Amino acid sequence: MEPKQVSLEMRDYVISMGAETLNWCMQCGLCTNLCPWRLVPGERSEHFNIRHMQRLGQMGLEGFEAEEILFSCTTCGMCQANCPRGVEIVSNVRGMRASIVGAGMAPAALRPILGSAHANGNPWSGPREQRTAWQEGLDVPQFGPDTEYFLFVCCHSCYDPRSTKVAKSLVKLLKAAGVSFGVIGAEESCCGESVRKVGDEELFQKLAAANVELFNRKGVKKIITTSPHCLWTFSNEYKELGGEWEVIHYTRLLSDLVRDGKLAFQPNAGKKIAYHDPCYLGRHSDCYEAPRDLLAAASGEAPRELSRSQQLSLCCGGGGGGIWSEVPKGERFGELRIEDAVAGAAQVLATACPYCLNMLIDACKSLERQDQLEILELSEILAAALK
Repeated sequence: MEPKQVSLEMRDYVISMGAETLNWCMQCGLCTNLCPWRLVPGERSEHFNIRHMQRLGQMGLEGFEAEEILFSCTTCGMCQANCPRGVEIVSNVRGMRASIVGAGMAPAALRPILGSAHANGNPWSGPREQRTAWQEGLDVPQFGPDTEYFLFVCCHSCYDPRSTKVAKSLVKLLKAAGVSFGVIGAEESCCGESVRKVGDEELFQKLAAANVELFNRKGVKKIITTSPHCLWTFSNEYKELGGEWEVIHYTRLLSDLVRDGKLAFQPNAGKKIAYHDPCYLGRHSDCYEAPRDLLAAASGEAPRELSRSQQLSLCCGGGGGGIWSEVPKGERFGELRIEDAVAGAAQVLATACPYCLNMLIDACKSLERQDQLEILELSEILAAALK
């Protein structure tokens, strides 16, 4: 085997790009054992080893930059949440990716996505002026000086025909509860969470700076997000850029409204519902009870738990750029979630994230389980159960 040269300069560069805890890793291997790639077969599973990838980064060695290695991580956080040394593994992955993407070597599949975010302010190739098309016929309020909450709708739910139902359902729920809310509109840009996770730091800074300036100019103080990914990045990454707001995911807000008697449902004990915890709502943001409380209020009974739930929930595969990745049938995490739900005799699999919704629907179709299992976003279930 040809010897590899240790490059401390490369290691230091990776660390400077965000992998600040890279050297904390003691190579215990717990991260690899917990990684969802260990649960599926295939080429990515064979190549991707998060422990080994970090070791390559520590030594500044070539090899971690291969697409099937570096860009396979879905940033689910399972490894990070259980690391005995507190290594910020997701940030290390981001830093390693930034060292590659920043050098102009983004994977070919990501280039159109990043190009669209540069040109249109969103990664879905949607014209900026069409960002508000989902609002047609809804009379969605505009955010103004006297509005309490700014409703930030995920780019996915602005442009994807299936996901727009999430935004529409949430508007219906907020109006029913008498919440003072409004949207800004076409001036909004992608929150940049996934853009940063795939390594385009320059683009993230551009998107975030535009949003911070816009939101502050409009007088935003409180933000409701439809997506856990927007929730996480607004709460954790915008503060250092001047974005000091109160940010809440819609499930927490609606749960509070139900508790306070401002929102009520007509429980319909019909289909058996299981709940899938999104990584960025659960492990990353510690929100587990609100979605379950809402499902119980809307259906009259607690949702069924999947075999891997709450802190141990299995990733859908959509984070860290995974939503734009082509993974062959039989190698998708989402397919394991579908089988979990079917095995538990669930008739509906609910989630509270537009990425999870997309990934689980695709997995259900690939397994041809549509006749056995319906995939719904929580907001859709709640809107249908309104009194």
